[in-house]
Amino acid sequence: MKKLHPVSLLLLIFSLAGLAWLPIVKPASSRTLSASVAEKPVPETKNNEAVFNALYDSLDLDDKGLSEEAFRYAVRGYEHMLEDHRIEKPGYLTICDFSRSSNSKRLFLIDMSEGKLVKYTYVAHGRNSGAEFASNFSNRPESLQSSLGFYITGETYIGQHGLSLRVNGIEKGINDNAYQRAIVVHGANYIGEKWGGSYMGRSFGCPAVPAAESAQLINTIKNGSVLFIYHPTASYLKGSKILNG
Repeated sequence: MKKLHPVSLLLLIFSLAGLAWLPIVKPASSRTLSASVAEKPVPETKNNEAVFNALYDSLDLDDKGLSEEAFRYAVRGYEHMLEDHRIEKPGYLTICDFSRSSNSKRLFLIDMSEGKLVKYTYVAHGRNSGAEFASNFSNRPESLQSSLGFYITGETYIGQHGLSLRVNGIEKGINDNAYQRAIVVHGANYIGEKWGGSYMGRSFGCPAVPAAESAQLINTIKNGSVLFIYHPTASYLKGSKILNG
């Protein structure tokens, strides 16, 4: 029998499931978390586990370094926001996994409707969030730190970094100062393959991406798609109303 392409297999499972494939996450309060960083946060799924696993596996996300727990949290929030009609441009989900080294590719742009990995590249964190690894996050203006959580992308503009994309933080007290702080997606020459083993240059808090890839990424996700910045910080995982709503 002819072997099914992974995406075809995924679509077949979707058809058989006949249900939304939302992985249900138990409230963070029911899991044991350390004071600052959650220990192995693995949200549990109750419905359509096979569908979730099929998508995760078909995109080779484990081999590419995106942890299963980071993907589960991202999908959980994405589905919650869909249910609340907060997404103007459904389909695209961008995940920045700040639990990984800045030397690693840790931005994943996924087309959820087609089951495709559209972009896999580097992304910077704020200079005051850490050196190679990010560990400190803030919503405070002029902190020069990254903010965790879910964002909705906005309009583009031409600024000092060329084509740039505004993002709107939608988690009160966590990232809702992003627009005021001028946190945007933009291209930068201080991040990318050429930096080799030394940790990447860091931004003023923006999720900056390699300059050569920025225009394509920005034009794909602009005007209403979901951006999620992840790190297993216990205060965020417990405090996010989107993850625990």
